[in-house]
Amino acid sequence: MRSGGFARSLVRASNVAICVAGLSVGAANAQSEGNLALKSGESVELGSVYWVANCRSIMIGLPEIEILEGPPGLTLNIKEAMVLPRRQNCPNKVSGGILSAAAAEVTDRVQAKLVYRIKYKTKDGDRQRSNVYNVSLFP
Repeated sequence: MRSGGFARSLVRASNVAICVAGLSVGAANAQSEGNLALKSGESVELGSVYWVANCRSIMIGLPEIEILEGPPGLTLNIKEAMVLPRRQNCPNKVSGGILSAAAAEVTDRVQAKLVYRIKYKTKDGDRQRSNVYNVSLFP
């Protein structure tokens, strides 16, 4: 019984200490899976990208994004922006970015898995996090 409560406390403590991007909270290499559907030529914002400690950004520049697996014609981009780290209950916006996905011209329906990694340079050293989406592209 005590170990269960202790484990929950550890999870909360790690979320506060790590303060990963707004797309998923947890360990720096955590993966979560979602679904993404785009028509030909469409784009969509996937979420905020930031790295904070004590509600202050510790990122050095914009992070790099690397697609490890994905359908041809799908691109990811990070646009610099001030973002609110809601998951860390921060009261003010910090420097970060907005992650978006865009589909090029799609001629046939495509079902694929998208696996990407975001590489951060922070005042505490290099960090990274990854995410997985099931992608459907439509003409």
